[in-house]
Amino acid sequence: MDELPAPQRVARFVGQHPLSERIAVAQDVVYGPLIGWAQRSPFHSGVLGHSIHPPLTDLTLGFWVSASVLDLGGGPQARGSATLLVGAGLAAAVPTALSGAGDWAGMTGSARRIVAVHALGTDIAVFLLLGSLIARMRDHHSLGTRLGLAGNVVVASAGFLGGHMALNRGAARRAR
Repeated sequence: MDELPAPQRVARFVGQHPLSERIAVAQDVVYGPLIGWAQRSPFHSGVLGHSIHPPLTDLTLGFWVSASVLDLGGGPQARGSATLLVGAGLAAAVPTALSGAGDWAGMTGSARRIVAVHALGTDIAVFLLLGSLIARMRDHHSLGTRLGLAGNVVVASAGFLGGHMALNRGAARRAR
């Protein structure tokens, strides 16, 4: 038997782990009413022939990564632009999360568990980046930079699971 590559083994482990099921159940409880709405919303459309969630993630992540690039290389004169990009990423995270919740609503089994862990990671990243925005707005730019970098690391890790679902499992496909 061919052994799966390490990233696929990680995704399989997440999909089979009992803690992942507990995370999925908790998200059902916390986000239940919102998930039902998201599934019926325009954010869960088949107009593209696939989920709108993956392109929205590119927008959200693009803002946040760009803010970190400015933080690391732009100097003090780039602080305002980095702050604006963090805020724009947070605003873009709302439709991104809604579209992902609509996709998640119909999933079962290991797919449901993998996406639940993905969503938990993105929730953590959003809170880190919200903290980053608040710190920046209070002129604590060093703290804002550190929180932003931490948020980007967390969202990249969560994005691995989302990418696995969209690309390896075909979760982003829509019937025409």
